[in-house]
Amino acid sequence: MNKRSIDQINEKIDDGEANIYTAEEFKKLIKNDDAPSFEEVDVVTCGTCGVMSGTAAILNFIISEPGEFIRANEVYLNGVPAYAGPCPNEWLGSVDVILHGTAHSIHDESYGGGFLLKELLEGKEIDVRIESADGKTIENKITMADITRGQIVGSRMAFKNYTAFTNPNKEAVSSIFAAIPLEGSLKGLTFSGCGDLNPLQNDIPHNVINEGKKVLVNGAQGYILGDGTRSSSEKPNLMLSADLCNMDPYYIGGFKTGQGGEIYDTVAIPIPVLNEEIYNNLLIKDEEIELPVADIKGRHLPLDNTNYGKMWGEYDLRPQFDGSKCEGCDKCSVGEVCPTNAFKNGKLNIAYCFGCGMCAHYCRHDAFKMNTGEVDLEINGENVNIPIICRQSDRLRANKLSLKLKKMIQNKEFML
Repeated sequence: MNKRSIDQINEKIDDGEANIYTAEEFKKLIKNDDAPSFEEVDVVTCGTCGVMSGTAAILNFIISEPGEFIRANEVYLNGVPAYAGPCPNEWLGSVDVILHGTAHSIHDESYGGGFLLKELLEGKEIDVRIESADGKTIENKITMADITRGQIVGSRMAFKNYTAFTNPNKEAVSSIFAAIPLEGSLKGLTFSGCGDLNPLQNDIPHNVINEGKKVLVNGAQGYILGDGTRSSSEKPNLMLSADLCNMDPYYIGGFKTGQGGEIYDTVAIPIPVLNEEIYNNLLIKDEEIELPVADIKGRHLPLDNTNYGKMWGEYDLRPQFDGSKCEGCDKCSVGEVCPTNAFKNGKLNIAYCFGCGMCAHYCRHDAFKMNTGEVDLEINGENVNIPIICRQSDRLRANKLSLKLKKMIQNKEFML
């Protein structure tokens, strides 16, 4: 078997002679029957973006002058509860907190940790309220400049693949796997996973994706801490960590679901092609990756199977918005269902758009055009065609971060 070492690849990178592809570039060549050979590939940068519920942030910030309170018992950031400690910071006027990406505001459950972290990274002011151990209430405002230390720890990130969901029941079902309660009678399908772009899908045996390896998390360099919670050989995921203060707000944010606010992240991982086994694993294509379809009410009740080729195909990654068709409704259906708040006051903020597809399916005046596809399934002995109405993963962001990682490696800003 042909082999090369990391040192040999790094030497080629230093000399500007390394052949580095993003997963998107590499997969396109494969699908066009023009795949480069093992000798012609040194690194493939893979990426994924999606709702990653296991995300938490560890933050330290100054909230008052020293001596104003003993220690924080309860902390709220824009109404989102954070867990004080573990360090008590007695009489220091500072707090350590752990903020869950899935924590919901006490004022609005659709707003949570994901939206809050994005706003912090964007430089917006955050309202802070502390209930102290000595019965005081301290209120103040902070920005990212007041965060003396911030770290993201993801306990369950970059799943190799997940499950698609539909609702064969009569009543609508609220779930974290749909942006709004999913209508019954098989009216729509929702799914997660970036298919053949996903890092773990391209290195199933974990030949190179393992503990201690460097990655990009939301644009910041970080590390693999090991396998994530609920990781298994069939459905592996990773525990990752990176400096929040270095993250790009484009790659992280909130995502509204039928069960309240969630959080999405973007991860990119380089795969150095050290031997032919690693190379052969990279040849996987969307249509070869099985995706089970389950009842959203039971979650683990399989109905049928499809594949990621049917999910992504040649479908649109972003909607087209025709403002001339927007009627300025008093109660905008798109504004209500958009999970990332990308559409407000008749305007589409494309930087906030996740490409979920909800707008095209729920706008009453067809102001949004987006082909998100449909899938043929056999359920309970009947052939049914179900439109894909909500994606909880974003291949565009995954592609962008993979490209950023490729450029960082080429510029020697990211060493393997």
